[in-house]
Amino acid sequence: MSFILITGAAGFIGARAVERCNQEGIPLIAVDAPSYFQNRTEHYGLDFGEIVDREELFEWLEQERPSLEAVLHLGACTKTTLFDEEYFQRVNVQYSQKLWDYCTRHQLPFYYASSAATYGDGSHGYGDEEENLLHLRPLNPYGESKHRFDLWVLEQERRGICPPCWAGFKFFNVYGFGERHKKEMSSVVLKAYDQIRSDGRLRLFRSHRPDIASGEQKRDFIYVQDVVDVLFFAWQKPIQRGIFNVGTGRARTFLELAESVFHVLGMEPVIEFVDMPEEIREKYQYFTQAKMEKLRLQGYTKPFTPLEEGVRQYIECLRVWERETSGKFGGKR
Repeated sequence: MSFILITGAAGFIGARAVERCNQEGIPLIAVDAPSYFQNRTEHYGLDFGEIVDREELFEWLEQERPSLEAVLHLGACTKTTLFDEEYFQRVNVQYSQKLWDYCTRHQLPFYYASSAATYGDGSHGYGDEEENLLHLRPLNPYGESKHRFDLWVLEQERRGICPPCWAGFKFFNVYGFGERHKKEMSSVVLKAYDQIRSDGRLRLFRSHRPDIASGEQKRDFIYVQDVVDVLFFAWQKPIQRGIFNVGTGRARTFLELAESVFHVLGMEPVIEFVDMPEEIREKYQYFTQAKMEKLRLQGYTKPFTPLEEGVRQYIECLRVWERETSGKFGGKR
């Protein structure tokens, strides 16, 4: 029996990839911190297959020598407010390099998560052409770590040291079920859902740019199920090589997002603007929008979920989850 190995399997996108494996009957090996599989209650009901401690992965691989179909590397520290560059180098760069080397030695397809945070302030655009990637300047150590690995991968390929198939994916603003454990790093959709139900209003960051009105900041919001669709398309096609954007290709305002959440909850919008913390003002992205032509040229033709429909589906998942798990985990989450 051959397995797909998923790192970050107890994370937000990783758990949804595990769910897809369960739906398609694909055997898997789930890699993450062991405690995450127990204390993240939105994972209830998922079959993670064989669980491997992320700190013991490489030793385990050498000892067990599992038969693998591919490696889906979604594990990373994604905290954009953390500024420990040494930690990011170890966790996001060196760990990824070791997985790349393993897949190269064993000739395994390797697909990994990059990030739209690599685009920084967007001054070089959001094109995923490789000549453009050389000029990017991320705004924080998280984005820098992802960018550093992207460039390292391209250099390894130029040297002929690469897996038989590989691809990196620059995820834009992903939202959807299974992200509650991310807390302050969770999507604005989940924060809006919680705030509106709690006090009937939503707080959004005020714009600190004179050319952009408050609430008119724009992001490319992409539903997590679309992200999983792209990942499994890449593996099953397979995509042979390259670094690709994963967004909808359409930027939407935070006001549009907020109005969608209020609409699904059956409430009139009540929005309060608050000052953005000073420590992030200079590193805040006011606009992101993925160029998607490169992925489309690979044959990915499925439409991306519109924001309004993604918000509706997400909130329905949250409501179902809350009904089904009420009382199972010591009360409401």
